[in-house]
Amino acid sequence: MTTPVTVGNPERRGVRLRWYREVGLVIVFYIVYSFCRNLFGSATVPPSEAFANAMRVIDIEEAIGLYVEPAVQKVFLDFDLFLRAWNIFYGTFHFVVTAGIMVWLYRRYPARYPTWRDTLAFTTALALIGFSLFPLMPPRLLGEFSQFGGHSLSFHFVDTLKEHGGLWSFESGAVGNVSNQYAAMPSLHFGWSLWCYFALGPVVRRRWTFWLLAIYPWATLFAIVVTANHYWLDAAGGALVLAAGYVLGSRLARYFERRAERRAVATDDERVGADGSRGRD
Repeated sequence: MTTPVTVGNPERRGVRLRWYREVGLVIVFYIVYSFCRNLFGSATVPPSEAFANAMRVIDIEEAIGLYVEPAVQKVFLDFDLFLRAWNIFYGTFHFVVTAGIMVWLYRRYPARYPTWRDTLAFTTALALIGFSLFPLMPPRLLGEFSQFGGHSLSFHFVDTLKEHGGLWSFESGAVGNVSNQYAAMPSLHFGWSLWCYFALGPVVRRRWTFWLLAIYPWATLFAIVVTANHYWLDAAGGALVLAAGYVLGSRLARYFERRAERRAVATDDERVGADGSRGRD
């Protein structure tokens, strides 16, 4: 028999978490997310549109004097194993760390779990809107030069996954068929890494755990830039959708919590009334 995890004070809130329901919700949400993410993906969006949006992002960064991605990557291009390690970090930590913290919250901090579960869901859903409205060619696809609209522009980005390797490749048939290579703005890698810190960082007891969580978003920011998978503005977009996701997620969690409290109070009143009736008999 499944033992439910009760959130907060079981007598006041009555909110129960069941692992199989949570796993089911995650699976269903991820299926819907994957479908929607690829619906407006690189298989259907004209490269010229994604390229034009990349030019807009680069123009903004240049206007504020912070178009630093080529210079950052150039420093590390001669370090093959170093870049391979960051390719693996980029391709695996995004899912592994987020899933691990979801389980950690569920088991150790169930009172925080609903708010941060809903925050993650809203953050991801808002990112889908960004992917569909602003398909963006990442730096690694710009290459040494690109020609669109009659203009020839030179770039100095390297696709580190292609050149240095990792655990997978965008050029493989399976990955290529299911990936949206223009899903860059906002960066969910960075948004989810910030989620990991805010969801668990304030309540962990060990200092080393706190600092690992605090460093993780910065390591993710470095990873997405040095591998040329994102511009730093994509990370800013990821932080923005996380903030909006928290506003929506926390409100939704409070709504269900209050509804559960009202149901618990009504149940207690009915029980008291039934006991009183039997006592008079």
